[in-house]
Amino acid sequence: MLFDTEYKTILNASEGLYKEKGSKFIAYCKHLKSVDEFKLWLVDIKSQHPQAVHHCYAYRISYDKSQYRMNDDGEPSGTAGKPIYNVILSNDLTNIGIIVVRYFGGSLLGVPGLINAYKQASIDAISNNIIEVKQILENAEIRFDYLKMNEAMKIIKDNQIKILSQQTDADYQMIIETPIKNAERVRSAFKTNSIEYKYLTCY
Repeated sequence: MLFDTEYKTILNASEGLYKEKGSKFIAYCKHLKSVDEFKLWLVDIKSQHPQAVHHCYAYRISYDKSQYRMNDDGEPSGTAGKPIYNVILSNDLTNIGIIVVRYFGGSLLGVPGLINAYKQASIDAISNNIIEVKQILENAEIRFDYLKMNEAMKIIKDNQIKILSQQTDADYQMIIETPIKNAERVRSAFKTNSIEYKYLTCY
């Protein structure tokens, strides 16, 4: 059971394969963090398979699953991108992209055959990967003067906060990362000690 502070994704990259009536469907599955990363990956896959007749895909990105898209790339509407996306949905995954490359074998598969082929290739790719549950993390910037160093470091240590970067200027600045399930407690602790806490992003 997932909590609202967690999400499911895949660990790395993997491939899947499905063959039907001479046609070959090669599925590529990859962990992604942004739409731009997906676009670069799609260009790379297309360059690897310039003779393929279709490069169909679906992706869902962001911890809140808010960014998604599917594309049939010339196949009949709803026969490629949607079944690929449905495999992502059925596994409740995000931060994932699947591209299925098709080499035509000379025989038409029909709508049911196409839907099944893109689905099975995608299932095979995910089965060759590792699904993991990840904590939603919150990034923030904290600022304080040197007299508050001990208080700040105690809060960081007590809450297992990760320091991503730090710099000194007129005061001390850190970019920190904490599981969102602890974020409210962490914000309160910094505020109680008069340490400025500025939310940046979640992922």
